[in-house]
Amino acid sequence: METSPPGRYFLYTLFRASPAYFQLTKEEKARAIGDYLARVEEFRGPITVRPYSTLGLRHDADFLLWLISRDLGPIQTFLEGLRKSALAPYLENRYTFLAVTRESMYVKEHKGEPHVETLPSGAAEYLFVYPFVKTREWYLLPLAERQRIMTQHIRIGHEFPGIRINTSYSFGLDDQDFVVSFEGNDPKEFVTLVMRLRESEASRYTERDTPIFTCAKRPLEE
Repeated sequence: METSPPGRYFLYTLFRASPAYFQLTKEEKARAIGDYLARVEEFRGPITVRPYSTLGLRHDADFLLWLISRDLGPIQTFLEGLRKSALAPYLENRYTFLAVTRESMYVKEHKGEPHVETLPSGAAEYLFVYPFVKTREWYLLPLAERQRIMTQHIRIGHEFPGIRINTSYSFGLDDQDFVVSFEGNDPKEFVTLVMRLRESEASRYTERDTPIFTCAKRPLEE
């Protein structure tokens, strides 16, 4: 029987300002934002918080918080704390994607907790995030066949060293199979990577890989 992996929980949660926010005075906005920032510090605890802006890049979200924690409880406590802030009544939580990191069964050199442990916080200018669902036919293929297909898929990814992938697993935790995020400094390079991946054999077994969020690194204060 497989034991529990020692990974980190990832929660990608996206917010949009409600119409009522724009009716506030400048002073009221400043107070609400100040209270929100104070509560982030109060409830942050053992959580890594990475903020990104989606303003103008998506019509349905203004910013994303990428929350990383060894345990799930602190993430809930953190978000409960933010719900008590003066800004909370003016924020709509548009999307939430929950997943956990674990060792890849296709990339044997990635042991234990890859990616996020060695990645400097906010290393790249952009983050591209999407939920990912494979077809049931994929899981019925023999493991050796899946390994062959994924080896090609991974080889394509290695042709783009400027793009870093973070794969996390949602089986039993959320509606998708995985949450995939890519970090890079050039969105055009990411477009080329995705076009190449569409041509790979693995793409045949993709059931859903939307919505996709392009997120720009920003300090939380902004």
